[in-house]
Amino acid sequence: MAEPELKSRSSRESIAKAVSQEKMGAAEADPDQDGLIAEQPSSPTTPMVSAAAVTSPTSSSPAKGEKIELKRSITLLNGVGMIIGTIIGSGIFVTPTGVVKEAGSAGLSLIVWSVCGVISTMGALCYAELGTTITKSGGDYTYILEIYGELAAFLKLWVEMLIIRPSSQYVVSLVFATYLLKPLYPNCSVPDSAAKLIACLCLTSLTFVNCISVRAATKVQDLFTASKLLALLIIILFGFIQISTGDVPYLRPEKAFEGSKMGVDNIVLALYSGLFAFGGWNYLNYVTEEMINPERNLPLSIIISMPIVTVVYVLTNLAYFTTISPQVMVESEAVAVSFGEYHLGVMAWLIPVFVGLSCFGAVNGSLFTSARLFYAGAREGQLPAALGLVHTDLFTPVPSLIFTCFLSMMYTISQDIFSVINLFSFFTWLCVGMAIAGMLWLRITKPDLRRPIKVYLFIPVTFVLGCVFMIAVSFWAAPFECLIGCSIILTGIPVYLLGYKWKKPHVVQKMLDIFTMFCQKIFMSVPEEREQHEAAE
Repeated sequence: MAEPELKSRSSRESIAKAVSQEKMGAAEADPDQDGLIAEQPSSPTTPMVSAAAVTSPTSSSPAKGEKIELKRSITLLNGVGMIIGTIIGSGIFVTPTGVVKEAGSAGLSLIVWSVCGVISTMGALCYAELGTTITKSGGDYTYILEIYGELAAFLKLWVEMLIIRPSSQYVVSLVFATYLLKPLYPNCSVPDSAAKLIACLCLTSLTFVNCISVRAATKVQDLFTASKLLALLIIILFGFIQISTGDVPYLRPEKAFEGSKMGVDNIVLALYSGLFAFGGWNYLNYVTEEMINPERNLPLSIIISMPIVTVVYVLTNLAYFTTISPQVMVESEAVAVSFGEYHLGVMAWLIPVFVGLSCFGAVNGSLFTSARLFYAGAREGQLPAALGLVHTDLFTPVPSLIFTCFLSMMYTISQDIFSVINLFSFFTWLCVGMAIAGMLWLRITKPDLRRPIKVYLFIPVTFVLGCVFMIAVSFWAAPFECLIGCSIILTGIPVYLLGYKWKKPHVVQKMLDIFTMFCQKIFMSVPEEREQHEAAE
């Protein structure tokens, strides 16, 4: 592993320096960054139109001297809502069957869910240390960039941009659309065209909310996180009511572990399914720069949210087992709906509604963090400069948000999107493992680096081994698909060389500058303002 690089990068230093000198009077130092990292990257964007030119004196412009940047507005509550809302999607309502299918019994399934929650919490704690040591937004991408260099970071960005983020956002919005329309088609399948139309409407409406205000986006996230927790609490409540009656044949001590599959391959695949259900615990690290007091609120958000998710997952599955046998659960297409029909009677329609709300909130959280990922890539010069612009009045990354929405809607033309997603089942664990292994490397090579949070050594070591395990299982379970995924990842190398490393001819650079200027005008956005000494480097 190469020597860590905690140096900021910029593709157009001289231009950024000129912009910085032009705005010296307006730029103010950011006190939250003192001592956390030596340098911050200057904007890679060519400032064809300045903030003063974009904002009319008569418009609702920011106060004179206010810095154009993404503002710190994410509170502790917002952070908790972001983590819980992105982890809990539709899976726990619809198909929590992967674990029980491999475990074979209710008792072993609950143990596996608990273990997966503990492992995921360990990874999240490691990210609390990473997020307070390397304080830039961008999550895994930023950590890989700082530790492993530009090529590894670009490949991460390449796959996230092309496949992982847009496909997952579209899939969840499609599930939302299906549940929303199902009451209109009670006796047949929901038409694909109608579901796709509603899915695109979901994406565009949430993109609009995210463009308008960070506060509006976080309020939407908090609201829908509360709604999905309410739905799960209703399920858990009826589960405990059923337990109080004593009629729980699948949870009795003599039957709880009946049919358990204790083979190594079964346990491995059960853990694999459970850990996948906890995906999203690292999303808050993508917006570190927008958090209020991240040294306090980032770790606290993780410490509060991860136990909540773990307890809710375990108790929800416990509630399912009070009514539904492991065999029936494996065969069910919508476990929560079956549970609701048994306990809620005429009010069973509430469960599909809550599933839709859960999906809506998950899409919002994913859009919010995806836009920050692409914004961070543009700020480092690895994506077009237009994606690194900030709206002059709203202080949101409007071009990046619209780009994210557009990529997601492109997947409406896909006929088998799940096969595309399955090609990269190992990729998330590879990136997370690299980031946490890099954290250990920084402890060795940069022992004096400021670390407000420092977890016990066995936690990152154990989690890195867990990531290696997950990657190995992915290749063992689907070797051909994973090899295809690796081939697609490697296609990013020529793109990296031509699009980032290659010194472009003047005519190409001129076209890029014209496109950036067009985006600045059409989206009322300008490059983020940085400090003078940062822009000059």
